[in-house]
Amino acid sequence: MQDRRQNTRDKVLYGGVAKSGENDTAKDCVVRNISEKGASIEFSNVVRLPKEQMSLTIARKGRSFLANIIWWRDNFVGVAFSDEPPAPPVSDLDERLRKSEAKKRQLQRRIKELLGEG
Repeated sequence: MQDRRQNTRDKVLYGGVAKSGENDTAKDCVVRNISEKGASIEFSNVVRLPKEQMSLTIARKGRSFLANIIWWRDNFVGVAFSDEPPAPPVSDLDERLRKSEAKKRQLQRRIKELLGEG
């Protein structure tokens, strides 16, 4: 089989996290080889992936990539890195803070009830 890659890949064993789909489902994976333009990754079991793009984070390299899925076979996936950076993660901190403050007010009212102040 002819290798059509433009860049040679280095054999590695990096832990990674792949996020895909509208609900941003995260799956642990192992990066088996990598180059500047793409990577081959392995999942622990057979995965269903969208045919478009996914975000690949490799903690050991301290980088995240927006990756186009080129091929997949069972639990192995070949990706090409996109030139555009991945979208920054959406923080749910504001929503969590609002819920926490509402819970605090609820508990304060309950305390006043129990103490007979309310």
